[in-house]
Amino acid sequence: MIVLGIDPGLANTGYGVVARRDGRLVALDGGVVRTAAASSVEQRLGELHDALSALLLEHAPTAMALETLYFGQNVRTAFAVGQARGVAMLCAGQHHVECFAYTPQQVKGAVCGNGRAPKDQVARMVAALLGLAETPFSDHASDALAVAIAHANHAPLARSVAAAEAVSAR
Repeated sequence: MIVLGIDPGLANTGYGVVARRDGRLVALDGGVVRTAAASSVEQRLGELHDALSALLLEHAPTAMALETLYFGQNVRTAFAVGQARGVAMLCAGQHHVECFAYTPQQVKGAVCGNGRAPKDQVARMVAALLGLAETPFSDHASDALAVAIAHANHAPLARSVAAAEAVSAR
């Protein structure tokens, strides 16, 4: 299983690629797609589309995991994040990759055991869980790797529950 995790944003979209190998998770890639504030929104979304499409082609993930939209105080930011999230989902659809969504609290809980964990704790746990020598260079990359970890650990359990429900429904 290979999972592409996405922490969406118009200015900075974090990405992290995680695979399960020999019973453990390993990081294959991680980073940030940055777009220039001076560019038009449509140009920025086009650049994001191109970058995410390239990642999907390069890594051929079996799933894309996205952090859900956190609607804080700033409506303008929420719309920009929603647009970036939509581009990510469009890319997944174009490449026939199923999307899964996790709230920030679910991700933090899956990685740290605490849905209110601070960003530095998430980064340290991501490094520990993936056997990285140091924490990811960016909160966006760290968050994206955490989303991928959350899905990689959740997907096998979800499949088992679905299989059990299917058997009991007979």
